Amino acid sequence: MPRIGMNPSRGQSTDYKPAKVSLVMLTYIPNDVGYFEKRFEVMRASLESYIQNTGMPHDLIVFDNNSNEKVVNYLKDMRDSGKIDYLILSSRNIGKMGALQIAFRAAPGEIIAYSDDDVFFMPGWLERHLEILETYPKVGMVTGLYIRPHMKEGIGSVLRFAEQEGVQARRGDLVSKDLQLHYINNTGRTWEQYEKETKGLEDIVLTYKGVDALASAGHYQFVTRKEVILQALPGIWQNQLMGKMRELDLQVDLMGYLRLCTHPATIRLLGNVIDGEMAHQLEQFGISINPDEVEPQPAKPKVPITRFPLVKRVAYFLYNRLFKIINS
Repeated sequence: MPRIGMNPSRGQSTDYKPAKVSLVMLTYIPNDVGYFEKRFEVMRASLESYIQNTGMPHDLIVFDNNSNEKVVNYLKDMRDSGKIDYLILSSRNIGKMGALQIAFRAAPGEIIAYSDDDVFFMPGWLERHLEILETYPKVGMVTGLYIRPHMKEGIGSVLRFAEQEGVQARRGDLVSKDLQLHYINNTGRTWEQYEKETKGLEDIVLTYKGVDALASAGHYQFVTRKEVILQALPGIWQNQLMGKMRELDLQVDLMGYLRLCTHPATIRLLGNVIDGEMAHQLEQFGISINPDEVEPQPAKPKVPITRFPLVKRVAYFLYNRLFKIINS
């Protein structure tokens, strides 16, 4: 086959240099019904806060796990306007761990800042994460919001570090109730469920070289060194759509790396809807929310009908049947 002319790029070079930090966000909104009905506005607020409140040089990678057309078009517009540096569009949902195995290897920076698409980032969040990452020895993960149930496992390396010379450790009930309620409200729990889940657990605030951090971390959002997280990823392809993230947490700890949280918190959870209070907070940070997408607050607490055993069993049966039909 003959060649006509020469590729005009031959002999040319680029002045592009990867930033030290690669931001990575995973998006997945397959439709706009049920759980996902108002997830687009959540994702948009999360991504825009990621961009707006990251004050350091970075490259932004978004991996979309086969979302609906509205989401894909929005992400393409963000890429075309220069707000997203690299956009990876999967033709199928390959699961969260599968997406991370691709996205983390593709990230050009030596530090990876990962997030799900339902997290709000406050100004200065990255600087605070990096302060911990670069001050404490052998850090594996730094997360921006402490969640007490994470103290159940994956903290062996942190507990050993807390006993070392030069490390101050305070133990007890050290996290505000407001922050605990924020976690409860955004994960669909009740205070009673939370108390049962955290019974016997205590918070540990560490101070090392003048920098405070809380013991433990989460896998919904974290900052890590690329070389560390690639070692912790599963060596074989994972085919589950969800799961295996807890194993990632445990592997980082087993490798001897610290899992820590910023103290005070530098991010907030958004859940799958944005209520009036959160919409007001977002607007204070310059993130506008479509009023039609704000979840109205109930006028007064109501006794859920699903508290009755028979109704609850029927509701769960119908829910499971509909879920299988919709996702078949």
